[in-house]
Amino acid sequence: MTTDCIVSEIQLKYQPQPLTETIYGAKDIHQLLISRVFDADTIGYKETFKVLLLNNANKIIGYTTISDGGLTSTIVDVRVIIQTALVCNATSIIITHNHPSGNPRPSGQDDSLTKKIKAACELMDIRLLDHIIVTPYDSFYSYCDEGRL
Repeated sequence: MTTDCIVSEIQLKYQPQPLTETIYGAKDIHQLLISRVFDADTIGYKETFKVLLLNNANKIIGYTTISDGGLTSTIVDVRVIIQTALVCNATSIIITHNHPSGNPRPSGQDDSLTKKIKAACELMDIRLLDHIIVTPYDSFYSYCDEGRL
């Protein structure tokens, strides 16, 4: 008995652009996030989780949106973060999300997610450089600056 089996071909595509931005610290990251990554029209409306992908020289390869949520939360799949970093040949990442409330302090869920992502990154030899929480009021929280990474 023969079964006809269809096997899908998986193709990954990566077209790097010239690298221009270099990250030196949380203030640089915050400025970049507010000016070019988060949408000023929605940063105070709903939570969005994004990842900055960097090469070994701390130059930004690019960024991607992992999830959009509601007023107080968004669902983040750690596997998608790691998959994206691997496909982009990123050696390090910076995770980021916004708090529409304007309070930059991390929640217990933020802390738990950060630990989970850090563990997954370590397993895959990807450095988690920071987790930045931004607000619509030009304030931010850096896990790295607070010594929490």
